[in-house]
Amino acid sequence: MSRLPSLPVASLLAGATLWGVVWYPYRLLGAAGLDGAWATVLTYGVSLGAGTALFLSHWRDVARAPWACAAMGLAIGASNLAYVIGVLEGEVMRVLLLFYLAPLWTVPLARVLLGERLGARGALVMAVAMAGAAVMLWHPALGMPWPSSRSEWLGVAAGFFFALGNVLVRALAGIRDTAKSLAIWAGVCACALAWLPFAPTAAPAALRAAAQAWDLWLPVGLALIAMSLALQYGLTRVPANRAIVILLFELVVAAVASWWLAGEALRPQDWAGGSLIVLASLASALPRPRRAGAQA
Repeated sequence: MSRLPSLPVASLLAGATLWGVVWYPYRLLGAAGLDGAWATVLTYGVSLGAGTALFLSHWRDVARAPWACAAMGLAIGASNLAYVIGVLEGEVMRVLLLFYLAPLWTVPLARVLLGERLGARGALVMAVAMAGAAVMLWHPALGMPWPSSRSEWLGVAAGFFFALGNVLVRALAGIRDTAKSLAIWAGVCACALAWLPFAPTAAPAALRAAAQAWDLWLPVGLALIAMSLALQYGLTRVPANRAIVILLFELVVAAVASWWLAGEALRPQDWAGGSLIVLASLASALPRPRRAGAQA
């Protein structure tokens, strides 16, 4: 068995750990008077500004494929915004597990946008992910396994848009990772700015809260840069089927952090459904079987 390079693995673990706890400072920002949209504008605005200062010349890569970068950035931007608002309004682990339904959406999106065939394994991944979601979302009073709150719908939406962004990023093979990060930070800011008219906090109150809580949103924005670059560094150097296993460490971190910091606990039903969703994520990353007679 080949040995994985330690630095890329450490980068993936660091990125997964940060993403597993990033919900907490967003909750602190919410308590300080900044709702999800305003907090997202501020934190990702820092990421975009500082990232541009660090990698200004890398915008040339974005200019080589502006429409593809814009589509990818807006898709992942919508995913991040939905995730932030979801974890502010609901239970962290339920939102995160519903976010991990991304493989369920990746298969049909890749079929429609890239012409990839579904195949038996793709159908199995979809079936397992759907079963996990049905177990998690089953409410006897409702009679159907649908999300029962806005935060749950936001978790599902975050996973869908993340899957869409990951499918679209396949068209950007010649674009540097830093340029993709710039496009993503810009996409998050654009989505959050577009959502501000619907945000519950009025602009004057939000600006006052931002001035008082700058020592929260500024370091979060800088941490998002480090997280993004760490993940990009690891993902480009670790095989995808192994990277997904490492990245699932995020669920462990989030489960411990949500219990320790927010007193949240999952029901046995959530653990069972979540396990099926994690299984679908692992199955989606397995290497494709080689056809008989194919060259090595």
